[in-house]
This record gives sequence, C-alpha cells and structure tokens, in this order.
Amino acid sequence: MKGTLRLTGLADYITLGNGLLGTCAIFCLILAVDDLNNPYDAGVRSNYIWASMLCIFLSAIGDIIDGPVARRYSKRKLLGGSLDIMSDCVSFCVAPALMMFIMFGRWDGSNPLWTWSLAIVCCWVIAAGMLRLARFQYEEASELPYFHGLSSPGNAMMLMSFGGLIWLQPSMGVGPDLTTANLCTGVCHANPALDVLILPVMLISGTMMISDRRLSKLKHGIDTKLSILQMLCLLIGIVANLTITSTNATAATTDFGYAGWLFLGSALFCIYYLVKPQPPAVEADATVVEPTPPQAMA
Repeated sequence: MKGTLRLTGLADYITLGNGLLGTCAIFCLILAVDDLNNPYDAGVRSNYIWASMLCIFLSAIGDIIDGPVARRYSKRKLLGGSLDIMSDCVSFCVAPALMMFIMFGRWDGSNPLWTWSLAIVCCWVIAAGMLRLARFQYEEASELPYFHGLSSPGNAMMLMSFGGLIWLQPSMGVGPDLTTANLCTGVCHANPALDVLILPVMLISGTMMISDRRLSKLKHGIDTKLSILQMLCLLIGIVANLTITSTNATAATTDFGYAGWLFLGSALFCIYYLVKPQPPAVEADATVVEPTPPQAMA
C-alpha cells in the first residue's frame, strides 16, 4: 500500500475523486429506478436524477482542474494518465449512458424494440468513449491545440443537456405534450413525447467521439466564454431542479419549466461547438531521437 501511495500526487487524488463522483452518480441512478416506473410523475420529481447529474457535472469540473494541478504541484506523474482514463470512462461514458437508459427506458410497459434500441445506443456511447479515451492517451504527447473528436466530458455535457431538455420539454409549455402511445405495450405511463430523439442524439455523440473532426480545446477567445456560459446554464438548471425536488415532493411539473430553457441553452452550445468551422490543422511534433550507434570496439 505504501508503495502505491508513493506513486501518487495531489492531482491523482483529484482524479480519484472524479471517478468516485461518477460512481456516486451511478448509485443515485440505481436509487431512481423505482421513481422511473412512473416517469413523468414521480420520475421528474426524483431528486436522485438531478443529484446524479450534479455528480457528473462536479466530476467534469474536477477533470478540468486536475491537469493544471498535475503540471504545477505533482512531482510524480506515474499513475495520472491511467487513472484519468479509468475515471473519465466511469464519469463521462458509463454514468451518462446509464442515465439516458434509466430516464428514457419507459420502464412499465415498454416495447422490447424500444428497450433494445436504447440499450444498443447506450453500449455504443460507452464503446466509443473507451476508444476515444485510448486515442487521447495515444495523442496526448502531441500537444495539439484541438481535440480529434468530441472529448468524453463533452459527451457527458451533451447527453445531460439534451436529456434534460427532452425530459423537461412538456413543462416548458412549448411543443408536443406527454404521450402514452409511442413504443409501448400494455400499461405505459406518460412520457415526454420527444424522448425518441435521444436515440439520434446518443448515436451522434458516440460517433463524434471517435471522429477525426478537429474541435478546439476552448482555452481562449469567445468559445471559452460561451463554454463557461453553457456550464453555468447547466449547473443552475440542475441545482434549481434538485432544490425543488428536495424541498417540495409534490411540486407541479410546470415548476421545472424554466430549468428546461437553461438545458436548451446548454444544448444549443453543444450544437454550435460540433458544427462550427474546424481550427486549422497543425502537424504534430513527430521528432524522433535516433539511437546512438554503439562505439567500435578497439
């Protein structure tokens, strides 16, 4: 044990915390399953869903700061890369995919076609995320000013933004109302009418993670300011809903409507980030150190 601890630094403990926050998000989702038997009644009022989103969001904040902390304070960087990949896989791939499955699974009376379709796209997001993280470790030394493909935290932000928007759309008073007909057999409680849109959103999210599209790292300029605004919209929306569900178990669904507009703002930034012009390509530093030839024997 002492040997393992000697290999870790401050940033490694932050990364461990990020992974544990992702694990807490999964615990919250498990606790939310009973509420989701009646999705748009007890489900939308379930503070476990919003607590899970908050855990993932806080993990993303930790992922932002652990890199600078590692560069400034950690003398040992032996475990950081591997820990970061494992933490990101839990917090930004498994937890968001499981969240979408639980939120939109239509638990009571769902048609098997819907269940299997949702399960397949969830597996696609997780598999694409694992490939994305492996590629990131491979390309990390290049120090390019952009990512190839959507980052795993970006995937989590995108799924939470669109998931929250679709979930709260009926509360916003705009667009279709709740439905009980789509892809249901037997008894099916009211669901957001646009929940089928989560399938293409997840397909696009997974595909973008393994694409070759260049996406800026949001370290300066107007894009950085917009990303901060997006995160504020997402955070305020999550905290507002968590506050409502924690203080008023019988709150009307319309009370969640204004948070839906905040999720919409976050989702619009995701669209902008994915479709905006790519930054110019930069040739990676491929400097190769030639091996020193052995000296001739006297």
